[in-house]
Amino acid sequence: MPRVVSYGTALVVIDVINDLEFPGGENVLPWAEKMAKALLAVRHAARAANVPVIYANDNYGQWRSNFSDIYRHAVRKSARGRHVARRLKPGRDDYFILKPKHSAFFATSMVPLLESLKVRRLILTGIATNLCVLFSAHDAYMNDYEIIVLSDCCAAESDDDHNIALDQLKRFCGTKVCRSDQLKFNTQPKS
Repeated sequence: MPRVVSYGTALVVIDVINDLEFPGGENVLPWAEKMAKALLAVRHAARAANVPVIYANDNYGQWRSNFSDIYRHAVRKSARGRHVARRLKPGRDDYFILKPKHSAFFATSMVPLLESLKVRRLILTGIATNLCVLFSAHDAYMNDYEIIVLSDCCAAESDDDHNIALDQLKRFCGTKVCRSDQLKFNTQPKS
């Protein structure tokens, strides 16, 4: 089982606060529901090991919004993804970044936040494996971060989309791909 030293590691949760109201969102929903259960366990383990949890979420073109506005939008009664978003709501001590495009790095404060937290290893999770997770992993690679992607903590429209993206990440970005039950944190004391 891969062991991750907690110091220098962050769990990045990408676009899970999501209404899934886009073409193909109905196909992502069953994956997202499965992903949520595994991701809750990983998030709990990360917090217990004092690993920072960073939510990187699309702003959905709502330029005058903040994370609370995005959350309210994602959990509204008519939102397809409301149950997943509710289950994965960030905690008080979690970090959050709103992003304008696919990557958690593009036009965001991700790099300064990671530098402040002294993070060099990222555990990436979220929606969608073949879009926002893939683009974020690519940019993390370009910034020389070590990358782990948890395959069961990501969601896509199809098995093919999911698996092709994971294969690309392994082949071209040196990403370690594993299931969440294969990952164990070495607990570090809070500094």
